[in-house]
Amino acid sequence: MRSGDHVRFVRLSPGRQALAWAGGAFLVAWCLTVTSVLIMNSIDFLTMREQAKREQALFEDRALALGGERDQQAMEALAAQERFAAATVQMSSMQSDLLALETRRREMESELQAAQATLRRTMDARAAAVSASQDPRSEELAATLDLLTLALTETVVERDQAATKAKEAVLLAGELEFDLRLRKSESNRILLQIEEALIASVEPLDEVLREAGLDSEAVLASAGDGHSAPKEALVPLAVSTRGIASLDDETVRANRILERLDELSHYRLALESLPLAMPVQDAFRYTSPFGRRWGQMHKGVDMAGPVGTPVYATADGVVTFAGWQNGYGRIIIVRHPFGLETRYPHLNAIRVEVGQEVARGERVGDMGNSGRSTGSHLHYEVRVNGEAVDPMGYIRAGRDLL
Repeated sequence: MRSGDHVRFVRLSPGRQALAWAGGAFLVAWCLTVTSVLIMNSIDFLTMREQAKREQALFEDRALALGGERDQQAMEALAAQERFAAATVQMSSMQSDLLALETRRREMESELQAAQATLRRTMDARAAAVSASQDPRSEELAATLDLLTLALTETVVERDQAATKAKEAVLLAGELEFDLRLRKSESNRILLQIEEALIASVEPLDEVLREAGLDSEAVLASAGDGHSAPKEALVPLAVSTRGIASLDDETVRANRILERLDELSHYRLALESLPLAMPVQDAFRYTSPFGRRWGQMHKGVDMAGPVGTPVYATADGVVTFAGWQNGYGRIIIVRHPFGLETRYPHLNAIRVEVGQEVARGERVGDMGNSGRSTGSHLHYEVRVNGEAVDPMGYIRAGRDLL
């Protein structure tokens, strides 16, 4: 080191040189390792996003297929029920005809017996007339005998025809009864498949509502009250019960299935209003969870990302506030049904207006650093009846469903 006319020399021992080289190599290795980890995390995140999108597409396709199958099976169940009702009416008519034929057969047998008794008496009288040919009534008795013989022959023919019809009616009634049993068995199979499909469809939706901390019965009742248009209601089956003590089992089960289908539509309407989606869909990192922080309650989840990262609505709703608030900076508040509210503070830009209706997945703003903030991030809040709750419950439920 030169200073004026003086020159100073600094000599490093081999040990210090080795230490300096080792420190430099460690620094380079550390930088490479950190860079590799960041790159791998980014790749893993993108892979997970793609996988989530593929799983979502598969779930939607499966849901559409299940819905089509459910509708088809419902139509088959209704058709089977109609065929069953028609067969029941036809069976009742055949039984009435059979009973009438049996009554007619008995009447004809009585008439035949009476005719036979009359014929015997007449023959006896004729024999007596022949033996006493001098009796002037012999010709009249012979004519009466011929008339009775003709009537008896006609009665026997009618009796044979009635017996034949009765046998045919019995055979037809047996065939109808067998066909009715087959149709009933097929109807039971179709109803069982529909019931199992509905159970498999409703149980995951119940689980989603439980994970979100909501009362499923209250949510469904509210959804039913809010969407009770006649065009969306499923009409229960109506079967004439004239002469029947109560509805048959198939009709009761079919009505229960229609009620479950109506309940499933209420589930769909309710889930559209729950904040189940992610407010940030680009790359980000969680920086602070919901709960106590620095002695105060942190009422949301912080998601950090670059300024301008798109922020999306997590459910259908109406914008009730879009502007500046102390501490929150630029903030958007969206009101949803069932007393739910979502908040999107610290924005860099607001893309919606008060009173505007937004749909799930619609872009509402850009991530920023406005208000009391230490860096660009989104402080995402979910409130139920004004009380802040952990948004991660809804996000986890949405991952399983969406």
